[in-house]
Amino acid sequence: MTRGAAEDNLLGDVRVLVVDDQKLFAEAVALFLEQVGMKVVGIARDGREALDAVVRERPTIVLVDLNLPGEDGLTVGARILERDPEVKLLAVTGLSDRAAVRAALEAGFHGYLTKDAKVSQFVDSIRSVLQGQVSVPFELSFKPADADAQDAQFLAAQLTAREMETLALLAEGASSREIAGRLSVSPNTVRTHVHNVLTKLGVHSRLEAAAFAVRHGLVPASRSRYA
Repeated sequence: MTRGAAEDNLLGDVRVLVVDDQKLFAEAVALFLEQVGMKVVGIARDGREALDAVVRERPTIVLVDLNLPGEDGLTVGARILERDPEVKLLAVTGLSDRAAVRAALEAGFHGYLTKDAKVSQFVDSIRSVLQGQVSVPFELSFKPADADAQDAQFLAAQLTAREMETLALLAEGASSREIAGRLSVSPNTVRTHVHNVLTKLGVHSRLEAAAFAVRHGLVPASRSRYA
């Protein structure tokens, strides 16, 4: 199977819930996602409707406007994850602000997208999130390479002991299966640890996390394939 065909099959299995009180915007996004093969299982206008739809429709990914009436999108996203920890969350907002990005990622969102993004970027972001990556527009991404040692230590301090072990194994170039075996945990747990590492360090890939760890001395260079 070609890479493109595999991605088409991946998107064809996706169930999307759109949470946005701007009716025309939500319908436009839903229509486009349907056109590229995804199944939009509903449009919710606020947190209550969103939670009901998550339980009823079991979406794969939920696109959440951060500026919702009543409860804000960050709170709604956190409540959605309480109902279904496996669901993916993509923040969709008009805010082009790094502080908002950080707040969304800390709340458990897996990606961040501004409403002025091209429609193709919605597909790219959804695909990245489903593949276990943290999806953030480049212009809003954090720049770990520019962080000084104090910033790096602050970010590293957010990691749990198990997440630090995961980071060290990522630096060694270990696969998810190898990490699961060496830590004696399930593949799902590995995915959770990796997601948390990427989120807390503000990076977008395993390679960036490994490079960050080596650059700032979080793991011994002798153990890293990226040194």
